[in-house]
Amino acid sequence: MRKHLRKYLPGHEAISANRWLKPFQSTLLHPRLWHLNRHSAAGAVATGLFCGLIPGPFQMIGAAASAIVFKVNLPLALLVTLYTNPLTIVPLYVAAFALGSSFLVVLGAEPAGHRFVTPPEYGDQGLLSWILSLLDWMAQLGTPLAVGLFLLAALLAVVGYFATRFVWRLHLLHQWRQRAARRNVVKDTK
Repeated sequence: MRKHLRKYLPGHEAISANRWLKPFQSTLLHPRLWHLNRHSAAGAVATGLFCGLIPGPFQMIGAAASAIVFKVNLPLALLVTLYTNPLTIVPLYVAAFALGSSFLVVLGAEPAGHRFVTPPEYGDQGLLSWILSLLDWMAQLGTPLAVGLFLLAALLAVVGYFATRFVWRLHLLHQWRQRAARRNVVKDTK
């Protein structure tokens, strides 16, 4: 598994040779940021999944900062943020809104009848009136969406962390069994 991931991830040497990253070498060249094992991979997946739902272009910056703080594999954390893309972002945000709305209803912070409302259409009203109604619509979505994004990001991070550890463990068990079988074949041939 590590061999396959290492083909696609930049190495320690590539980072140290990059002239744009020279000012950050003391931070970016920490060995734990580049080491790939079960713990660093699981942490990187969790970091990438959590930061992937950060709105706007700040996903990779958030993932890089989190990877540096938590000392997990930096390239893998950056790579995992790519699960959010133009095809997946709308369903993820709709799911986050639904999760946030449900959570706020359970807390009693929002009435149970509040649901996702389609954005206002530009009709006979003027441009300024339409922009104001659009801003009002966005403000209504704000709290449930913000709460839902945080909850969904945390849920994805926890599931991603434990799923990565589980899959890595299964891979290790499979490798151990293969090695034991090869040893038994060698013993039998002697």
